[in-house]
Amino acid sequence: MKETLKPGIVYTHRFRVPASKTVPALYPEAEEFVAMPEVFATGFLVGLLEWACIRAINPHLDWPREQTVGTHIDVSHEAATPPGMEVTATVELLAVEGKKLVFAVEAHDGVDLISRGRHERFVIDKAKFDARLGGKRERA
Repeated sequence: MKETLKPGIVYTHRFRVPASKTVPALYPEAEEFVAMPEVFATGFLVGLLEWACIRAINPHLDWPREQTVGTHIDVSHEAATPPGMEVTATVELLAVEGKKLVFAVEAHDGVDLISRGRHERFVIDKAKFDARLGGKRERA
């Protein structure tokens, strides 16, 4: 981690929602999802918020040796967004506690605030992380 990784980093990420990021596309194997409205899926919204956090801090890491993984997410999904609309995710790094990073996150679709909450990520050494995963696969 670089010395520049400090609270106060703010990043804004924009994403136009395609049909492939709607509820029916989330789990096409599940007839319940396929029957639901074609709106931006909460699962993909979470991914977008994570993506914005990653983009915010990657310049402050020794990327790609150092990376981050999501460890906690607590967000609302307050309004439906149809495909074609642009979602703006804004994230702010609130705290750096060792390797734990805490963010405030929110997303807006140009009409409504669609999400807000907190997200935590943990800085990892990619090679060490992959080695632990290999050991887990061997134990399975």
